Amino acid sequence: MAYYQALDSILFDLDGTVWKDFTLVDGAAETIRTLQEAGKRVIGLSNRGTHSRNQIASYFREQGIQWEKEDIILSSYLAADYLQTHYPKLPVWVLGEEGLRDELTEAGLTLAKEPEDADWLVISLHTGVTYQDLNQAFRAVIHGARILATNQDPVFPGKDGLQLDVGGLIGAIEASTGKKTDIIVGKPSHFMYQKVMQQAGSEPEKTMIVGDSLTSDIAMGAMFGLKTALVLTGNTTKEQADISSIKPDLILPSIKELPFT
Repeated sequence: MAYYQALDSILFDLDGTVWKDFTLVDGAAETIRTLQEAGKRVIGLSNRGTHSRNQIASYFREQGIQWEKEDIILSSYLAADYLQTHYPKLPVWVLGEEGLRDELTEAGLTLAKEPEDADWLVISLHTGVTYQDLNQAFRAVIHGARILATNQDPVFPGKDGLQLDVGGLIGAIEASTGKKTDIIVGKPSHFMYQKVMQQAGSEPEKTMIVGDSLTSDIAMGAMFGLKTALVLTGNTTKEQADISSIKPDLILPSIKELPFT
């Protein structure tokens, strides 16, 4: 209860923390609603770049959770926000899914008609990726496009265990082109931290991040002075947490066991 009273904002990672493959973790809806009803700022954040904020907000409404899209910070949105802020007139080629394209076009960015026309290649998770998709991304880069990735996570937790994530697609493009990724906007980057904290409107010492990944969620919290809680419903086991140099403030079986609900 002491944690609950001291915090103004709670940041929840989504994959592996709130859901697994879009099936809510037991107790997640009740935990989120309890915190919202108590007047806490509750922000969802995710390195998932496959969906738009509108899609995710709609999903939560179907689950009985009222979570406004402005309080859901996805790496697809961060990619669009970065490019709109710094390179609003430059055409973009996408190696990713429709939700990412939706965020880019909503931000007013231009999607290139051909890979060779692009000044930026944006890479995100693409669960239906084909050789043609990879080859078009390759063509964009060898013709001069810089690379922005929504994240560099190697895996994410799915219903059937760990799944290949964006890191694998980045590896294919970097290996074939000899170019390195220029910008990564997802956790644990300062791009994610700044946008999330701007939306939360709280001080780091009064903010907790709850997530399943030591190297993205807990690492971001440690880097920027947030309180941290690791849940064991996703990427990380208790044994891995025990031997890691990255130490969360709390280790919990799941979101359901948070001590301030």
